[in-house]
Amino acid sequence: MLSSARIPHIFAVLLLVLAASADTAAPPTQSTEVVAIADVHGDFDDFVAILQHAELIDKQNHWKGGKTTLVQLGDLLDRGPKPRDVMDLLMALQEEAPKAGGRVESLLGNHEVMNIMGDLRYVTPTNFASFADGKSEDRRRSAYKDYLKWRDAHSALLAEVSPPLELTESEWMARHPAGFIEHREAFGPNGVYGKWLRGHAAVAEIDGSVFLHGGISPSIAGMKVDAINSRIHDDIHAFDSDKQYFVEQRLFLPFFNLQEMAVVAQAEITAEVKSRVQSNPELRTRLSRFLQFPEWLSVRTDGPLWFRGYDQWTDEEGNAQVEKILQSLKADRLIVGHTVQKTGRIRERFGSKVFLIDTGMLSSYYVGGRASALQIQNGVKFRAEYTDQDVVLLEPQKSSLKTAGPERWSRMENTAWFARGFWPSSVMSGAAIHTKDGNRASH
Repeated sequence: MLSSARIPHIFAVLLLVLAASADTAAPPTQSTEVVAIADVHGDFDDFVAILQHAELIDKQNHWKGGKTTLVQLGDLLDRGPKPRDVMDLLMALQEEAPKAGGRVESLLGNHEVMNIMGDLRYVTPTNFASFADGKSEDRRRSAYKDYLKWRDAHSALLAEVSPPLELTESEWMARHPAGFIEHREAFGPNGVYGKWLRGHAAVAEIDGSVFLHGGISPSIAGMKVDAINSRIHDDIHAFDSDKQYFVEQRLFLPFFNLQEMAVVAQAEITAEVKSRVQSNPELRTRLSRFLQFPEWLSVRTDGPLWFRGYDQWTDEEGNAQVEKILQSLKADRLIVGHTVQKTGRIRERFGSKVFLIDTGMLSSYYVGGRASALQIQNGVKFRAEYTDQDVVLLEPQKSSLKTAGPERWSRMENTAWFARGFWPSSVMSGAAIHTKDGNRASH
């Protein structure tokens, strides 16, 4: 027969056991939802369609996603016809979502940084034209006159340039279509889109998932999320600073593209070496630094905006590499865009530790492409959403210990100890056991 003194102690232990068991089996009391959408490339209509399908916006394109977090993985622009409409919509949703308890996280892709730095290889005449207004022709004529003055003042430099920059008026106008000058101003540090994009992160971590455009390569696996974001922003700041300096020195014109800037910078160094006169040491130092831009983290092929390894690795190679990367980041999985999936469907790899979600939304450019979104509930259930169907990709197995988070696994161990008659140190010492639902904070 149990003594009366032991009954309260045993009763307290039984309550702890029941609480731990019930908490393990019970679903989370508060649902957190994240929706990730990859490369849009100016496809405004399909972007709106998938946002509406995911119930994030209404028919008037206003936020209706409540407390959901929308993560857009970059490459909003280039190739497609309506880049401004896409950016304007996201800018509006970033203002509206917090009023309902939601959030919009728009990340940098390689095309955002390309436009910031003037790499315009994928900007179409239609893209430029979307920036044109009633004064565009006057701006073009004025810019051409500035170009003629610049050309006359840099004859020694131009002698070192190949192919030549001495363009005829018709050639110059063809390379600078309507809206070109306005486009460059809009993506400058004080431009409406340039200022907005410069505030974006390259990498975000939410509920154990790391979101970014390209991927974390083995060469930068030791870098933390904050360090990567700082490096990308440092690259952009260095570009802005050097370009402004070169414009003030009248070496660059404000509307030069990146290729023109690089050619002029190299020609200036060559001309100076030949003249054997170093007239401006600061200019020479800045030129040398500027020409190293291909090695910047924001531009490198193994950088977070350009890396494609998750799509290209074999299963054997990827399993080992991804595990190391996730351990370094202290994360559960990686969610990326950038590399179009040939099936037009979201692809999971390496034991569902990587989700490749660029499905070629701009189907007029990517044959077989489609709009898609990855919905994540409570950090554990993953569903691919297309405009015509939804597909569950991963959901927790409630009976499997392997799906339990570290806190939940700890509670299971405590329950087993109780059953065997052993006592965890927290109970032996009289300390309280605090149970949680096993989920990470949503932000």
